[in-house]
Amino acid sequence: MLKKGDYVGISVCSDARKENEREKIERLCLELKDMGLVPVLSSCIYEKEIAFSTGARQRAEELMRFYQDDRIKAVFDISGGDMCNEILDKIDYDVISKNEKPFFGYSDITALMNAIYRKTGNPSCLYQIRNLVGSFGDEQKRRFSDSVMSDGRELFDFEYKFIRGEEMKGVVLGGNMRCLLKLAGTEFMPDFTDKIIFLESLGGGAERTVACISQLRQLGVFNRVNGVLLGEFTYMTQNNCRPTVEEIILRETGNAEISIARTQEIGHSHNSKAIMIGEYITLN
Repeated sequence: MLKKGDYVGISVCSDARKENEREKIERLCLELKDMGLVPVLSSCIYEKEIAFSTGARQRAEELMRFYQDDRIKAVFDISGGDMCNEILDKIDYDVISKNEKPFFGYSDITALMNAIYRKTGNPSCLYQIRNLVGSFGDEQKRRFSDSVMSDGRELFDFEYKFIRGEEMKGVVLGGNMRCLLKLAGTEFMPDFTDKIIFLESLGGGAERTVACISQLRQLGVFNRVNGVLLGEFTYMTQNNCRPTVEEIILRETGNAEISIARTQEIGHSHNSKAIMIGEYITLN
């Protein structure tokens, strides 16, 4: 996917990073350089006001700059939070379609990745590049080198178990459940027909999980998908919430024959693996 000497863009499409994160971001850039990559930072990385770096239009323009620059071979978004959907109607999707390049992000960037697929058909990688300097940094660097700088699969091969059914096939959509639902009722919500919907969550207990999964049911998503893949539900697991996410999804999908699987290896943890949004997979 990438090779030594490649330039990579470092974007912030959601909430700006706080000033006290500067050292960690600088360490990330050094790690990328050690791998032979050349990081190019957006001008919107750090906040200038509370939660804001610059306006939505400038964040979108910085992203477009990376797509239009032929030197840039991939874009790594290092943000998350709440504000990514603010830029969705300010992006030139024709530019993204004509200049396809790997795009990485997670959490609130779920909204952008699914919008990109809806508008262009291009896949994105649900993965936070800041994990390279997290608490599992050495392991993450090994996986990244294996699967992004070479042709291995370590970053993308994850363990899972079936809760219902024995197989699911389809293009993967989704990501962070709360952030995906920001697209409901907009032109950026993708078509879930015959897809696999991947869902994960950082915060929120059983009540929020019920609310979000109920909204997906009311949107008719579970009547159209080929399967549901559940990822990490960090707060629920850490606090032993009841009912569990498995119990909630079984209840909300009723007697449907939809296949449901669970992985504990993709989500918000520093040891998270990656999954491609917009690519076809088979689980069995």
